[in-house]
Amino acid sequence: MMNLKTKHIIILIFIALLIPIQLLATHNRAGEITYRQIGPLTYEITLVTYTYTLSPADRPQLQIQWGDGTTSIVDRIEKIQLPNYYQRNTYKGIHTYPGPGTYQIVMEDPNRNDGILNIPGSVNIPFAIKTILQINPTLGNNNTPVLLNPPIDKAAVGKLFIHNPAAFDPDGDSLSYELTVCLGANGEPIPGYTYPPASHDFYVNPISGDLVWNTPTQPGKYNVAMLIEEWRDGIKIGKIERDMQIEVYETNNKPPTIDSIPDICVEAGDTVEVEINAYDPDNNIITLTGSGGPFYIDSTIVFNTETQEPGHTKAKFKWITKCKYVREQPYQVVIKANDNDDDLALTNTMTFNIKVVSPAPQNIQLVPGNSSIGVSWNHCICNNAKGYYIFRRKGSYDYTHGACETGIPAYTGYQKIATLLGWDNTSYIDDNNGLGLDQGYTYCYRVDAFFKDSAESYISEEQCTELIRGIPIITNVSVMSTSTDTGKVYIAWAKPQDYDTVNAPGPYEYIIYRSEGLHGLNFMPIDSFFDINDTTYIDSNLNTKDNIYSYKIEFYNNQSGNRFLIGTPEMASSVYLNTTAQDNSIKLYWQKNVPWQDTAFVIYKQDNNTLTFDSIGISYNTTYIDTGLKNGTQYCYKIKSIGKYDIDNIIYPIINFSEYKCDIPQDTIPPCTPTLQVTSHCSEEYNEIHWQVADSCKNDITGFNLYYSPYLNEETQLLHQFASNQYSYNHIPTISMAGCYQISAIDSAGNESKKSAKVCIDSCTYYQLPNVFTPNGDGQNDYFRPAPYKFVDHIDLKIYNRWGNLVYKTQNPDIMWDGRDMNSHKKVSPGVYYYVCDVYEYRLTGIVPRIITGFVQIFYSTEKSQNNAP
Repeated sequence: MMNLKTKHIIILIFIALLIPIQLLATHNRAGEITYRQIGPLTYEITLVTYTYTLSPADRPQLQIQWGDGTTSIVDRIEKIQLPNYYQRNTYKGIHTYPGPGTYQIVMEDPNRNDGILNIPGSVNIPFAIKTILQINPTLGNNNTPVLLNPPIDKAAVGKLFIHNPAAFDPDGDSLSYELTVCLGANGEPIPGYTYPPASHDFYVNPISGDLVWNTPTQPGKYNVAMLIEEWRDGIKIGKIERDMQIEVYETNNKPPTIDSIPDICVEAGDTVEVEINAYDPDNNIITLTGSGGPFYIDSTIVFNTETQEPGHTKAKFKWITKCKYVREQPYQVVIKANDNDDDLALTNTMTFNIKVVSPAPQNIQLVPGNSSIGVSWNHCICNNAKGYYIFRRKGSYDYTHGACETGIPAYTGYQKIATLLGWDNTSYIDDNNGLGLDQGYTYCYRVDAFFKDSAESYISEEQCTELIRGIPIITNVSVMSTSTDTGKVYIAWAKPQDYDTVNAPGPYEYIIYRSEGLHGLNFMPIDSFFDINDTTYIDSNLNTKDNIYSYKIEFYNNQSGNRFLIGTPEMASSVYLNTTAQDNSIKLYWQKNVPWQDTAFVIYKQDNNTLTFDSIGISYNTTYIDTGLKNGTQYCYKIKSIGKYDIDNIIYPIINFSEYKCDIPQDTIPPCTPTLQVTSHCSEEYNEIHWQVADSCKNDITGFNLYYSPYLNEETQLLHQFASNQYSYNHIPTISMAGCYQISAIDSAGNESKKSAKVCIDSCTYYQLPNVFTPNGDGQNDYFRPAPYKFVDHIDLKIYNRWGNLVYKTQNPDIMWDGRDMNSHKKVSPGVYYYVCDVYEYRLTGIVPRIITGFVQIFYSTEKSQNNAP
C-alpha cells in the first residue's frame, strides 16, 4: 500500500512537471481551416493559426481530425513573424474521404493564451477550430472561401470598431455570416463563454460580413468566432468557423473614417475606377490598403495612394474587368484605413461590391415561316458563356434593364422557351415544341447568355415578326342554335395570304374538320370546297346543348400529281357554358380553346316573359355570378365572347356565342362550421361540450349535429342532434371518459357544414389502491382491493415483500388479496409491501396500460392505522 506521505510527494512532482507543460502550451490566439478540392473525394486542407511569439510553445506539426473517424499529423509549411508578438503558422495536409457525406474537420491544441476576458480561465482552455465539409456529387465540386484579412485586430475603448474577413469564394457561391461561440475541448463550445461587452451593439452583418463592435467598454484581449457559410442553389454546402482575437486599449486616439462607396455594376471589358478618401480626426497619417476578391484573382489591379497628408489620404482603385470575371455573386472589396498614431494605431474598414456582367447578345435576326420562326444572333462577346436562353412573348413589351438587372423579369410577359448549350450554338427554330405557332400574332424574342454558376448576361434588344400568312386563320366558332339534335355552329376564317404560289400554284381546296371536345382529339372531315374566297360554313344537326365542338380548316394545293397540305392549321372550339345553382344565385363558368385573344365576355340572360336574351353584365375572365335570383325559378343564359388577333387585315372584333344553358337557383351552400370545446368532469363522470358560431352565421342555421367516437383512430359517428338555440351538452360516456368530438351546423335547405376540427380528451383515471388493509377476519377491511372504479379491462398486479420476493399476483381488477402468500398460503408478516400494477384502461387509442406503484401496509391487530385513504 502506498502511504499518505508517498501520495503527497507524487502529487507535488506531478504539479511541478505540469507547470512547464502549461508554459509551453499557452500560445494560441486565432485561426481557421479551409480546403480545396483536388479530386472527387480528395481535399487539400490549409490550417492557419496565429500564436503568441513570447511563448516557448511552437508547433511544427498539428493533428487534424478529418471527421471520418481518422486523424493525421500535418506539417507546417510556413512561419511568418508579425508585429505585436504574433506569428502566422500555415499547415497543409491532403485527405481522401470514403464517400459522399458531411464531415466535421477539427483541430484542437492546448492551449489558448492567458488573460482572454470573455473566456474564463483561458490559459487552461484548449484552442479548437472547425470546418464543415459536405461532399455531394449532385452539387458539384466545392472549395471553401479564402479569408483575405487576418483574424487579429486592435480596438479602443469607446470607439466604434469594424472588422471584415474579406472572404472570397472562388466557386462563386454566396456567403452568409453569423456570430458563434469559440470552441474548446473536443471541438465543443466553451462553457461560460460570453460575447465581448459593448455599450450599444456587438453583431455581424449577415450579408457583408462586417463585425461591428459599438463600442468596447473595457480594455483587454477578447476572442470572437464567426461562422462563414456557403450556399449554392439555396442549399448550404459548407461552413467555416473562424476564431479571431481582438485587443482593446485605452487611448485618446480616434480611428480614421472612410467615405463610403456605392456598389458598382460593370460590363465585362469595362474599367472600374474609384477614388477612396480617408480622414483622421487627430490629423495622423493614414495608410490605405485593399483586399477582397478582385485582389485575389487579378494581380494587375491598381491600388495607388495619390495624396497622403496629415489627416487625409486619397487612393485610386482601378480594375480592368474581363469576361472570365463574370459571375452571379458580386466581388467584395475591403478597404482598410490604418492611422500611425504614436500611442496606438487604430483602423477602420469600408466595403463595397462590384458585379461583373456579360454584355447582351447582339444582332437578333428572325426568319418567319407559316408556323415557325427561326431565331439567330451573334456570339456572346464572352466566350466562357455556357449557353443561351431564348425568351418569347406575343406582342411587344418595351423593357430596358436596370442597373445590374440580368435576365428578364416575369412581369414583362416573356417566357423562356429554350435553353441552348454551347457558346457557338447561336440559332434556334421555334415551332412551339412541334405544335406550331399560332397564326394571327406578332411574336417577339429576346436572348441572353448564361454561365456555369447561373449568372446571366444582360438581355438582348427585342426583335418581333409575324408568321407568313400562308394558311387559313380561323376566326369564328359560334353556336347559332342550341339543341340536342338540330343545333348549328357558324365557322369562319381569313383566307390564306403570302403562300408560295410557285411550289403551290393551285387549284386549292379547303377541308373542314370537326371533333367533339375542347382539344380536338378526334378530328374527322365533314366537308370540302374549292373556292378560296369562300371562308364561311354552317355546321348543322348537332347536339350543341351537351357538346363542345372544335374545328380546323386544312388548305391544300390540289394540283394533279402535286397535292399537299399547305402549312399546319390552327384549331378553335366553341364557347361552352356551364352553370352551378346556388342560394339565390347561379354561377356561370365557361370553357374555350381558341388561337385568338378573347378580351371580354358579355353575359346574356333570357327574359322569362319575352323569351329574348338581354345582356346583364360583362366579365374579363371565364366566370360570372348572377345574384338576387329567386330560388326555385328557372333562368337561362348564353355568353358572347369578344376577341382579336394582333395583326392587320383580320376581322375585328371577333364575336362568338356559346350555347344557352338553364338552371334553377337553390340553397346549396353549407352554413358556417361551429367551433367546439370539451371539458372532462371526472368525478361526476361526464364530458361538458360547448360550441359556438359567428353572429353573422346564426340566421342561416337551423340545427347542429354532434359526432362522437370513443377512440382516436375511428371516424366519429352522429351522437345527437340539437336545435339552433342549443350550444351545450353534457355527455355521459359508457366505454370510457376518453373520446373525440366534432360538431356541424345544418341550414333550412338541409345543407350540412364541414365538421369542426376534432377535439379529443383523455384525462380521467379511476383506478386507485389503498395504502393499508387489515386481514384479521373481523369483516372490515379484510381484503386489499381498489376503490370503486370503471373503464378497466384487466390489471397485472405484483406485490413484493421488503426482500424483493413476490408474494402475490393477479389480473383481476378487484384483486381481493387476503394477505396470504401465494405459494405457502400462509398469512404474510405484518409490515409494508411494495406493489407494481399495470392497469389496462379503455383510452383514446384502445386498451392502454397505466403503471401505478406504491406501498401497502398490513396490520393484524384490532388497532388500525388512521392512514387508510385510497
